[in-house]
Amino acid sequence: MNIELVAIDVNEKEILRNLLEKYDYEFSQYDQRDVNDLGLYGYDYLDNYWTEEGRHAFFIKVDGKLAGFVMINTFREIEEITNYSIAEFFVMYKYRGCGVGRYAAFQIFDMFHGKWQLKRHPKNTGSVHFWDKIIREYTGGDFVYMPSHPQAVYDDGTLGDVFIFESPAKAPQTRG
Repeated sequence: MNIELVAIDVNEKEILRNLLEKYDYEFSQYDQRDVNDLGLYGYDYLDNYWTEEGRHAFFIKVDGKLAGFVMINTFREIEEITNYSIAEFFVMYKYRGCGVGRYAAFQIFDMFHGKWQLKRHPKNTGSVHFWDKIIREYTGGDFVYMPSHPQAVYDDGTLGDVFIFESPAKAPQTRG
């Protein structure tokens, strides 16, 4: 299985928009969002990924096929000084449980060195188990975990859990 992260070109924005709809549909079971009058969730900041510094979007591809996406930015969920945040992270069902998400997460952390902030919805148990394992493994247990942080509020009012951790300036050779 060949897994890769591919930077999304502005000409591929509609592909990402389509995948974001699938992602938001799945996530709506946790944050209780409704669709708009057109039957879509929409993503208010999509265009900003090609017009603002500090935003980066990548497709996750497996054997050349779309398998998900990763979107990062420099905006903080909580008042902790960090360099990067995972804005959105999505792996389609077909590719879950076989190392695709792990590979994508490790690659993105290795590509952007510095201090990270990651928020997750505590009702999304798949995400809870995934990020617990990934961050513990990536950092060797060297991270800060803040459950139900009052500054990390989701649309449904749920307080998000936040992780703070560092990605090293030089990634260990054992990653991948």
